[in-house]
Amino acid sequence: MPTESVTGYRPTEEDLCSLAEWFEHYDNSSAAGDVPRTADLAVFPLNLVTDDSTGRAWCGQWDREQYLTTMGAVMGGDESDDESAEGTRFDSTRTPFFLSPSLAVVFSRSTMTVGGRTHQLDYADVLVRADGQWRFQTMLQPGWGDMLKGGDAG
Repeated sequence: MPTESVTGYRPTEEDLCSLAEWFEHYDNSSAAGDVPRTADLAVFPLNLVTDDSTGRAWCGQWDREQYLTTMGAVMGGDESDDESAEGTRFDSTRTPFFLSPSLAVVFSRSTMTVGGRTHQLDYADVLVRADGQWRFQTMLQPGWGDMLKGGDAG
């Protein structure tokens, strides 16, 4: 996992390893469709930042129940569907920017393979380390605004 410093804080080897382990756990949970386990890796309320099909920004917050409901639909899919039966795989390149030992912004370029189809995902997460554990607190990804607003782009 490459790292950059824009704040003067230089992450330790433990910082880098613990963050890489967190993402491995998150990716494995996501690939398995284990939405409750991914929710355990968050701090609620969770901030969301995206835009819609018109390019208009959308920001909001989810509690745990909203996260489980929405991400269950996104990540869980229809288990009888042939695509989900074949499994999901993530290949990601991540660039963390540590603001301090307990705050990091991580930019991800990820290729998700589902049922033989690939999708390119570019996104960023804000993670906080509380009680020695990383948790994601803000998700930033373009293109989800229409769905999050129920198709209302206004």
